[in-house]
Amino acid sequence: MDDQALYEQARRHVRQIRGFYIHATVYVLVNALLIGLNWATARGGPWAIWPLFGWGIGLAAHGVAVFGFGGLWGTDWEARKIQEIVEKRRSP
Repeated sequence: MDDQALYEQARRHVRQIRGFYIHATVYVLVNALLIGLNWATARGGPWAIWPLFGWGIGLAAHGVAVFGFGGLWGTDWEARKIQEIVEKRRSP
């Protein structure tokens, strides 16, 4: 694979990672708001757990799609991180 193809592949993967982080941030913020609203109104029991659970399944699926079953700290992650550190130490 030539350098341009490798660059494009890495660029796509970085965009997928960024998309996951945005998804996770929105998940936390929206669900915090829903939990606060549920707590403030205190009507009908803890209904906020249902969107938290349902959306959590979607977020987990997104994470698996981006990072694979190894997650953030699988063997791929170790190899990538080692390569990243080696490259940083090579350049001043």
